[in-house]
Amino acid sequence: MPLRSIVSLKAMVALALLAAPLPLQAQTAAPAAPAAAAGPSVTVTQAQTTEIVQSVVVSGSIVARDEILVAPEVDGLAIVELLAQEGDKVAKGQVLARLNRTTLDVQKAQNDAQIARAEALIAQAKAQIAEADANLVQANNAFDRTKALRESGNTSVETFDQRAAAARSGQARANSARQALEIANADLALARAQGRDIAVKLARTEIKAPRAGIVSRRTARLGAMASMLPQTDPLFRIIADGEVELEAQVAEVELPKLKLGQPVAVTPAGANEALAGTIRLISPEVDKASRLGRVLVALDGNPPVAIGSFARGIIATGRKRAVTLPLSAITYSRAGATVQSVKDGRVTTKPVTLGLVGDGRAEIASGITDGETVVARAGTFVRDGDIVTPVETN
Repeated sequence: MPLRSIVSLKAMVALALLAAPLPLQAQTAAPAAPAAAAGPSVTVTQAQTTEIVQSVVVSGSIVARDEILVAPEVDGLAIVELLAQEGDKVAKGQVLARLNRTTLDVQKAQNDAQIARAEALIAQAKAQIAEADANLVQANNAFDRTKALRESGNTSVETFDQRAAAARSGQARANSARQALEIANADLALARAQGRDIAVKLARTEIKAPRAGIVSRRTARLGAMASMLPQTDPLFRIIADGEVELEAQVAEVELPKLKLGQPVAVTPAGANEALAGTIRLISPEVDKASRLGRVLVALDGNPPVAIGSFARGIIATGRKRAVTLPLSAITYSRAGATVQSVKDGRVTTKPVTLGLVGDGRAEIASGITDGETVVARAGTFVRDGDIVTPVETN
């Protein structure tokens, strides 16, 4: 066979060997080792020892601790002068307004004349008594002499009767004079009593502040008729001594946590800083419809807060350092509170005992230790025994 043919044949055999399929063992690659199973990613957090403050939030309105209603004490007189405005600080006894006293001045002049007349009648009655007593003495003496003469037979019966009648008449005139004196004294007492009444009314034409404070409202108007009727508004409203407080509504379940004298941080509407206060009164009654109780919080230092404005108060009812968790990490059920602990990627549900609650965290009195990892949002995606991938919160 020629040499060229032998070379061609070897080339064709080599190509055939290259094109032939590889053995099955060479073609099939070894399967990869199965990856370890991984659970879903779950955000976790750690129990920490922190200071926790439990508080009760209340809300209500600013009111006057003692509000004084100033109304006129005399009817039918017009207001002629106003001496106080809303917001004024007034002292005890300060004149706030004056009423028209013309009619009372006339009555006082008449009363003064009645008193003078009664005093003159008393003097006249006393003079009449003196005259009647003198005449009575004279008549009695004459009668005594006539009676002695009659016994001796030296006078007539007619003369005796005349002297007896004169003595009785003198006694009657003396009694009449004394009765006139009593009437005059009674008239004088009546006139003086009327005078005192007029003096009281004249004094009441000056409407005065019964106690120091701040005028919160004034309904008095010049020319208006002052009235003592209960359905009319008082002329002035005064915040006694300028003392204001928060009248707050509290849920009945929170009332047992409150005590007299507890400090309260009160923030009026629009204020940037809280005002210091203390619980002054806890009402013993709860409204049957709203299930709310009433608490009065006295504000320290009488701050200039408008009464009627809304305010919010925070009352600290407990403070301590303890192991705490966010409230979102706690699940509540009929059996009690539970927490989903995470250890080595496995979830374990643990019952816990809670203590104070405040600022979005809860005290864990038992069941979880400091530094233990738990599901940050418990009870949502995972159950007891699930395998998870913990992801720490920032």
